[in-house]
Amino acid sequence: MLKGLLEGSLLALIAKGETYGYEMTEKLQEHNFAVVSEGSIYPVLMRLQKNNFVTSVLRKSPNGPKRKYYSITDEGLEELERFKEHWERLSSGVFSLLEERDEGNDEVI
Repeated sequence: MLKGLLEGSLLALIAKGETYGYEMTEKLQEHNFAVVSEGSIYPVLMRLQKNNFVTSVLRKSPNGPKRKYYSITDEGLEELERFKEHWERLSSGVFSLLEERDEGNDEVI
């Protein structure tokens, strides 16, 4: 499940503007994705690139080696919209289940 969430979340980050791996990890952590390490996003980024959802370019870094910057493609924007629709349905269903009350009991499950 985290794999699908990570793909959609990375597309959402990249859609906000060109970015590189370590920066994405920091932004994910700012949004409470604490369990996602830098090493775990690179296979997902490679898969997104293979599916033509993102493109990348190597650029000089102000400090250290070159960085690979990722940009979203038109296909990536379409995939992001599909992810958003799927997430809305899924989160709505989970929220509904969590808020559902037992018959004859006023306590929230």
